[in-house]
Amino acid sequence: MRISTKGRFAVNAMLDLALREAGGPVALATIGERQGISLSYLEQLFGGLRAAGLVQASRGPGGGYRLGRAAAAISVADIVLAADDRRLPEDHRPGAPATAALWRGLEETMRSHMAAISLQSLVDGQRERGEPIVVAPPRRRAIAAAAPAPSPRTLVAAPNSVFALARTLAGAVPAR
Repeated sequence: MRISTKGRFAVNAMLDLALREAGGPVALATIGERQGISLSYLEQLFGGLRAAGLVQASRGPGGGYRLGRAAAAISVADIVLAADDRRLPEDHRPGAPATAALWRGLEETMRSHMAAISLQSLVDGQRERGEPIVVAPPRRRAIAAAAPAPSPRTLVAAPNSVFALARTLAGAVPAR
C-alpha cells in the first residue's frame, strides 16, 4: 500500500483538528496555516473525509469542522483510505500472479498496522511530548456592537485635477 502525499496531509490535518476541536469547530484556513497546506487542497481532502463520516462540517460564522466520531474510533487506515479514495488495482501483467500473493500480504500487513493506530493515540503522543498546541479562542457568534459612525470629511484645500495643480504650481491661481 503506497501512502500518498494526500494521505499524509490528511493524517496531519485530522491530528490538527483532533487537538483543537475542544474550542469549537476548526476552520480549514487555520489548519492550512498551521500545516502549510493550501485551502483548496484541504477542501478537496475534507470532501473525502466528510463522505467517509470522519468529519462533520458546520457552516456560517463560527463554523468549521469537527470529528465525525470519537478520535479513538478513527484509525490512520480510515483516514488514508478516505483521503486517497482508492483501492489497489489488480495487476494483470504477465508474471504478476507469481508475486501477487507477496504484494497482497504486504498490503494487508501495512493496512492492519495502520488500522491499529488510532487518531486518539496520535493525540496522546503529541500531548506526551509536550509539543505546544495553540488553540485559537472561540469565535463569537453574536454580532459585534455597531462600529462608530465615520467622522465627517474634512475639506482639504488642494487642486482637484492635474491642470489645477499645474496652475497652482505656476502661481497663476491660488489653491481652493
